[in-house]
Amino acid sequence: MVVCGLACWRCRWLLPLLLGLAIIMGIIALAGRGWLESESEPYVQQASLWESCTRGEEDLNWSCESLMDYGWGRAAAATYLVGFVILVICFALAVIAFSIEILRFNFVRGIGGLLFVVAAFQIIGLVIYPVKFTEDIPLLGDNMFSWAYGFGWASTVVVIGCAFFFCCLPNWEDEVLGNIKPTYYYSSPERAPYLN
Repeated sequence: MVVCGLACWRCRWLLPLLLGLAIIMGIIALAGRGWLESESEPYVQQASLWESCTRGEEDLNWSCESLMDYGWGRAAAATYLVGFVILVICFALAVIAFSIEILRFNFVRGIGGLLFVVAAFQIIGLVIYPVKFTEDIPLLGDNMFSWAYGFGWASTVVVIGCAFFFCCLPNWEDEVLGNIKPTYYYSSPERAPYLN
C-alpha cells in the first residue's frame, strides 16, 4: 500500500501544479470582461480591470471608457499585475526547487514568503476596485461583480494556501526526502493469543 500525502517526494509536483492553476485563474481575471456585469436583461453594463463599458437598452454597440484615467484604476491594475508577475516568478522558482534532487528547504520557505507578498498585492487590487468603482462610475440597473472578479479571488485563495504549505514544508524535510525508516509493529504471541 502506497501512501502519498503532501509531504511525499513522489507528490512534490502538487504545489507547483497549484501555483500553475493560480496563474491560469489570474490570466482569466486579467483578461476577462466580467469584473462587473448587469445582473439581468437588458445587459447595459460590463467592466473589466481595464475599462468600463455601457450601452443603451436597444443599442448593440458598447461605449467604453478606460479605467486607467482614474488613479484608483491604475492602482488596482498595478497592484494586481505586480502580484501576478511575482506569482509567475514563484512558479518558476518552485519548478526549479522541486527539480533538484537535494531540495533546499530555506529556498522553499522563501517562495512561501514571496507568495504572501503576492496575496497582499492581489488583495489590495481586489479591494480597491469594487470600492472605488461603485463610488466613481455611475451604475446602470442592477449589477454584480461577476466571474472574472471571482477568478481573481480564487487565484488569491490558492496563493494563500500554497504560501502556508511552502512555509511549512521544511518541517516535513525528513518525510519529503525519505530519510525516515518505516515503523513496523510487532505483537508477541503472548499479547495476541488469537494469532496461534
